[in-house]
Amino acid sequence: MLRYFFENHLINISQKHPKDWQEAIRISGEVMKENNLVTDKYIDQVIEDIKQYGPYIVIVPGVAMPHSQADSSGVLGTGIGLTIFPEKVSFDHNDSDKDAQLFFMLAAKDNKTHMKNIANLSNLLMEDGMIEDLCHVKSLDDYCKVIQKHDMIVEKSK
Repeated sequence: MLRYFFENHLINISQKHPKDWQEAIRISGEVMKENNLVTDKYIDQVIEDIKQYGPYIVIVPGVAMPHSQADSSGVLGTGIGLTIFPEKVSFDHNDSDKDAQLFFMLAAKDNKTHMKNIANLSNLLMEDGMIEDLCHVKSLDDYCKVIQKHDMIVEKSK
């Protein structure tokens, strides 16, 4: 799945730390907009959902999975974009478990594909050292090294 982000130009290694979680969501949506997968309407809906339901998108400490309903009118296509920020972004200043540095924005045209993407992403994040390795990425070269490292791990386990 790491190659998917790279090969489909769905990775954004941000050099800028967002001022708040709303800005982080907007920045993480840029790569999705550039690839014609979502519109600003979808990104606005994700922000509204978080305001309404809380930071449900922080699936494990350090990792956020911004998404909204599959049938949102702001979804143009199916895909996942990865944005890596230089530092963690806080969703709840009273709970550091709700901080995230890796933002995997999901968009899907149907629920079945949406659930498949979530499963694929979950498998990726369960790989030993994956979250830590991705949090240390500061450039595309760093990202390519993570791809190589984890491809070799997969090859060895076959």
